[in-house]
Amino acid sequence: MGIVGAGPAGIYAADLLTKDETLSACGTSVSIDILDKLPAPYGLVRYGVAPDHPRIKQIQGALHKILDKPQVTFYGNVEYGVDLKLEDLRRHYDAVVFSTGSDRDRPLDIPGVDLPGSHGAADFVFWYDSHPDVAPSWHVEGTSVAVIGAGNVAVDVARILAKSADDLLDTDITDNVYEGLRAKQITDVHVFARRGIAQCKATPMELRELDKQPGVEVIVYPEDFDMDEGSLKSCEESNQVKTNVKVLQNWAIRDPRGAERRLHLHFLHSPVEILGEDRVTGFRTERMELTGDGSVRGTGEHVDHEVQAVYRAIGYLGSPLADLPFDEDRGVVPNSGGRVLDLDENHIDGVYATGWIKRGPVGLIGHTKGDALETVTNLVADRESFTPAAEPDPAAFQALLEERGVQYTTWEGWQRIEAREEELGAERGRKRLKLRSREEQTSIARQVQSGV
Repeated sequence: MGIVGAGPAGIYAADLLTKDETLSACGTSVSIDILDKLPAPYGLVRYGVAPDHPRIKQIQGALHKILDKPQVTFYGNVEYGVDLKLEDLRRHYDAVVFSTGSDRDRPLDIPGVDLPGSHGAADFVFWYDSHPDVAPSWHVEGTSVAVIGAGNVAVDVARILAKSADDLLDTDITDNVYEGLRAKQITDVHVFARRGIAQCKATPMELRELDKQPGVEVIVYPEDFDMDEGSLKSCEESNQVKTNVKVLQNWAIRDPRGAERRLHLHFLHSPVEILGEDRVTGFRTERMELTGDGSVRGTGEHVDHEVQAVYRAIGYLGSPLADLPFDEDRGVVPNSGGRVLDLDENHIDGVYATGWIKRGPVGLIGHTKGDALETVTNLVADRESFTPAAEPDPAAFQALLEERGVQYTTWEGWQRIEAREEELGAERGRKRLKLRSREEQTSIARQVQSGV
């Protein structure tokens, strides 16, 4: 089996395949190759989780155990659509599972969105997580910035913008990220949500973290606290909604603390325009009102906010994959239960999807387990109908990579990268210091293959 994408979704799928009782009962020997375009595994956990969330990053320990299984082989620095096409994978694997995730921002169609100082959240997250394909420099503009969105990504971006860079020195951030954040002069971060407090999508844990930063005060405005019948019903049906509303209400009624930096949460504000001529100078919103069922409508009242940068965190989209159909509106590969469908909605032989490229960027990392279970269950049920791989020998696949000059990395190479990051961290009195450069990661990893 081949899996494209070494994030949690792909690794969980590999784990389920190695444990599948149906395959074991029929004496099928499962061999799984996991391919990733980056030299290192873990995907979103390594390059999408905020550096000050070590608890979430601990998921790497569980993923490490799966990749360490003898049935699983990791190939990093192998880019699907560039180094390999679908016909290559089908020649070497009985089935292929795509788990490439969502790696770009959902577009926001308002005037001024292309002004300098208007940023997609994905770009900023990849920068502070030291993604090797993102430029190392980032100028954090101004003293007052806006963040659009009410989910966990918006909350992460707002927290990193408000936080002192020194408070990140016990994380794995690289020197360029520390210096970029240390140079910022932000005093006010404004987070704008289109809907009401009961529709806030951030988890209670993420929300509470905003108020646990030294030198940062969270400000919530009582005039944003409309609750309609639909909002009250949501509170009754969901403990998460009820908890979020209670947290926000408590923040709204407390006295100001006079902190040096402020994080403002605005609800019922819909984005209308990013203001400025040569660069961002402001952000215009429309006041919204609840309609009774938890939905909102515009009031026609516009509010201008003086900011020098805008960060758009309104959702992610997956990227199209070579030789596969793609739903551009949803940012996913069309599928039924993980079975990838062609333009006539017929299952493409031996091709599957799991994770966010299958269902969109919904849910937390843990939700990918159930998602992978559905895909793997259908894959196993289809196994008798697969067109078998013409060249299933692992040596043939490695020979193909070598023939095409692919500087692929291995699991042993990743462990060498990991060890080097720990060494760098120890030199700085930290647990770990992430390597940013793709070239440096690849060089260290391939020393294993060269016998160095």
